[in-house]
Amino acid sequence: MHILIPDTIELHMPVGSDTFQIYDATAPFDARHAAAEMLVTWANTNANMQSATQQLAQLRLVQTLSAGPDQAVAAGFAPHIQICSGRSLHDGPVTEHTLALILALQRRIPELLAAQKRNEWVSAMVPAQAAAATRQQYTLAGATVVILGFGSIAATLTPVLRALGAHVIGVATRAAERAGTQVVAWSDRAAVLAHADVVVSILPHTTETDKICGAGFFGLLKPTALFVNVGRGKTVDENALIAALRAGQFRAAAVDVTAVEPLPADSPLWECPNLLLTPHVAGGRPINAAALVQAQIAAYKAGQSLQNLVSR
Repeated sequence: MHILIPDTIELHMPVGSDTFQIYDATAPFDARHAAAEMLVTWANTNANMQSATQQLAQLRLVQTLSAGPDQAVAAGFAPHIQICSGRSLHDGPVTEHTLALILALQRRIPELLAAQKRNEWVSAMVPAQAAAATRQQYTLAGATVVILGFGSIAATLTPVLRALGAHVIGVATRAAERAGTQVVAWSDRAAVLAHADVVVSILPHTTETDKICGAGFFGLLKPTALFVNVGRGKTVDENALIAALRAGQFRAAAVDVTAVEPLPADSPLWECPNLLLTPHVAGGRPINAAALVQAQIAAYKAGQSLQNLVSR
C-alpha cells in the first residue's frame, strides 16, 4: 500500500511491504504522488488539500490527525474516498489545556498577573473566595460544569473535573448517558445552561453548529458564569461574544480557537474585557498517531471497519 505522510509531523512507521512517502503539506501534489492510496494529513494548507482531490487518482483513504475532520470534509473528496478523523489523539493535551483555562479564570490568574505588574497585593481575594455568596466563583468544588459536544475529549476531561469536586453535565445532539455522565439534548440546553458555573464548548464546526453560540446562547448564562471554547472558532458568533462580555452578561471567557486563524491584529477580540486568548494550542500534539495510522492500514487491507470513520 502506498501511503503519503506529511512533513509536519514525525511518524515512525514500520519497515515492511508498504511504501511511506513524505510530502510537503503546503505544496500541491504532482505525478510523484500519483500512486498514493492513503493520505495522512496534519496542518495541511487548504490549497494542498484541494490539490489532493484533483491529483491523487488512486486515493481511497484520508486519515486526518486532527480531532475534527472539517478541513478534509470541506476539501471535496469523491464519495468513494473514506475519511477518518484523529479522534482520541488529542484527548490528553486538550484536557490539560481546558483545565488550565478554566482554573486560570476561576482562580483569577489574569487579574492577579495584572495586579503583580502594578506591585499590588490583592488582599480582597482572601475573604471573597471564602464567603458563601461568592465562593463558587473561585473554586471548582461544588461547581456545575456543562460540556457542549460530548465525545472522547469530554470523556477524558470529565473525571478530572469530578476529582476537583465539580458536577458535570453534557450537551449533545441527543440525550443519553455517556462515560457515566448525564448528557442532555441540545433542545434542552436552556435548563442546564441557566445553572452552569462553567460552560466548555468542544463542538465541531458543521453547517448546524456554525455560530451556534450566539446572542441567544450567551443570554442563557448567569452573570457569574465562565465560557471556555476549545472546539472550533466558527461555532461562536464572535460579535455576540464581545457584546456579551462588554455588557457583563457573564463573568469571563477563554478561547483557544477563533473564526479566523491566525487572529488578525485588528480583531476586537484582542481588546475585549474579561477574555483570555490562546493561539489554538490546546491540541497541537497528536498522541500515538503512528499507532492509529498503522491500525488503519491493517484494517483497510483486511477489509475491516476503520476507526473514526466520518459520515458524509
